Amino acid sequence: MTAMLYPEQTRFALRTGVTCLTTPVGAVLLNPPTKEKLTGLASGALQALKTLNQGPATVGEMARAAAGDDIAPLMRQLTDGGWLTVTVRDGGRDLYSIRPFAQPTPRPSTPLPAWSAALSKFAVLHRDSQGFVLEHPRAWADIRIHDPRLLALLDGPLAVDSQVPVGVKAQLMDDLQWAGFLVDEGAEEAEFNTRSWNAPDLWFHRRSTLGARTVTWDNFGPTRWADGKFPELPTRRTPFDAAPLPLPVPDLVALRDADPSFTSTLEDRVSTRAFNDNVPIDLTQLGELLYRTSRTRADGSRPYPSGGGAYELEVYPLVRNVTGVNPGLYHYDSHDHALRLVASIDAEPVRKLLRATSATLAGGAEPQVLLLVSARAGRVMWSYEQVAYANILKHVGVFMQTVYLAATAMKLGVVAQGFSDTTAFAYATGLDELEEMNVGSIVLGTTRAS
Repeated sequence: MTAMLYPEQTRFALRTGVTCLTTPVGAVLLNPPTKEKLTGLASGALQALKTLNQGPATVGEMARAAAGDDIAPLMRQLTDGGWLTVTVRDGGRDLYSIRPFAQPTPRPSTPLPAWSAALSKFAVLHRDSQGFVLEHPRAWADIRIHDPRLLALLDGPLAVDSQVPVGVKAQLMDDLQWAGFLVDEGAEEAEFNTRSWNAPDLWFHRRSTLGARTVTWDNFGPTRWADGKFPELPTRRTPFDAAPLPLPVPDLVALRDADPSFTSTLEDRVSTRAFNDNVPIDLTQLGELLYRTSRTRADGSRPYPSGGGAYELEVYPLVRNVTGVNPGLYHYDSHDHALRLVASIDAEPVRKLLRATSATLAGGAEPQVLLLVSARAGRVMWSYEQVAYANILKHVGVFMQTVYLAATAMKLGVVAQGFSDTTAFAYATGLDELEEMNVGSIVLGTTRAS
């Protein structure tokens, strides 16, 4: 890439996080953990770098500071190395910025024809505190959109009639292709690797992991960003109003001797899709299963691991056929080891939750018990940035395995669902999804063999 090809008004700036240290004979570019030494620089090039250190500048401004020295090689090195943010301007206004976060790829030698170029299906346009930003999970840069007129151009920069000059449209198309946002129309559907992924999944994967975009712990991981700004959510959720239904407490000492071995339990674990409604699970078995998998211990922990000790998961047994328990949607109070009724079995949202299991169970049957797993998201999001929801899903996974193993040891049937009706759950419980939302569901009951 050469910076000289951009319009004269284009401004260049050291990208966020970059420090440029100049010496009498060279400079060092720092962006931990990356650094690059610039050696053999003429005095004019050093003056251009010092101009950049003072803030955004045009090529003309840097050239004047260089007093006639050729700065083209320096600008090429800086832009090709991804050290600069490039802000394209026209008529005295910012249009868009290329904001690298990784090493740029070489600019394509042949631009895509306007008639076949299409925005990648993985491109995500969203708004943040600074305005509109276009992201791509596999790109090396974000495109910051400053001028709203450019939003319409994302569906074909050259084909849209707008007030944006043709030259700017062509430049935008060229930069979108260079950064990886434009593809040959239909190409992503022709290859399995790109056809099999969708934008939310790939974007979520990239945004919740370390990599080219995130190489430091700034605004990532357990930063405790809300400390001092918002109160931390208590470990125990506010109990529902219904009177508690105490559950029997199993004898863990006896179970240590009576349970099958860990290897047997692990090897015998299966997913059960056919249950025995004639001899359903009873209150004692349900209580034991919940105690072994979900109770809050004296030290605040539970039987499964949880990042940062958040323990944000809550369990809502939807009881249809359990001996000793009236049908309905309950909340399991993990501190008191008790059930509290949340909604009637006849409530339409509860019926929807039951119907959502029909695709999982044999013959479209309804479960004896459906354990609906929710997350009090704020317990995790108070501390974690970017990875909060990913951590919640990991916690759901380890919780599900804990339920599988406990149920196997108890000779009960269990099958986890890959989905549930989250909207029905919100209506049935009356909960705000931003505070507590359904993130998993597990069917439990007696098997036909038992």
